[in-house]
Amino acid sequence: MSQPRAFHEAPMPLFAEMDEVVPSGAAKIPSYLADHRKRLRTRFMEGGAAAMPDYEMLELVLFRAIPRQDVKPLARRLLDTFGDFNRVLTAPPARLVAVQGVGDAVVQELKIVEAAAQRMMRARVMNRPVLSSWDALLDYCHTAMAHRETEQFRILFLDRKNVLIADEEQARGTVDHVPVYPREVVKRALELNASALILLHNHPSGDPTPSEADIVMTGQVQDAAQVLGISLHDHLIIGKERELSFRAAGYL
Repeated sequence: MSQPRAFHEAPMPLFAEMDEVVPSGAAKIPSYLADHRKRLRTRFMEGGAAAMPDYEMLELVLFRAIPRQDVKPLARRLLDTFGDFNRVLTAPPARLVAVQGVGDAVVQELKIVEAAAQRMMRARVMNRPVLSSWDALLDYCHTAMAHRETEQFRILFLDRKNVLIADEEQARGTVDHVPVYPREVVKRALELNASALILLHNHPSGDPTPSEADIVMTGQVQDAAQVLGISLHDHLIIGKERELSFRAAGYL
């Protein structure tokens, strides 16, 4: 009778060697590509993301989706199309697949990285007093919204201690408009037993200056909330590089 196989007889490959694991019948990665990938991974592990330009960070992500091809040209095409690393990650799947060389596997890897980044930032603010972790909240907002190509409207629902109890997307719109219905905002706050709100939306243009429609809508939400004893703490407009606070700017 054959002896059971010891676990130590088949050690798992190191991170830098993963490209060398080739399914039976598949072409092995060329040595020059394997060396290039190993060098990039080593630099990343030793110096972190700050040591790498956007196209190399993209290469690291694309390695997993395209294991045996040179992905540098694709990384360059993605950056030429969308502008920077963040905009590549947050680009809609339909626009990503329009780029030559992007298939389902690439879209999946990019969206996994995007979701992981948002989840990590969200964990820093959920179930914590928002007003005492304001910088973490702004980081989360920029990660989730600053690089979107269309407007998105979100609401942060807070309890009586200003602890964040829910973060929900309420609507999506076009490049310069998103529909918001104050009655629905307040209705959802009551369903969650929220005591306060923070409104969020992004400006894909990058300029967070509020429009007249933004100002009017904010006043309508504030009036509807006050009737039911719900406070509107702020409305944040997220631009590409900075945000605008209605409270700090004197609109509330």
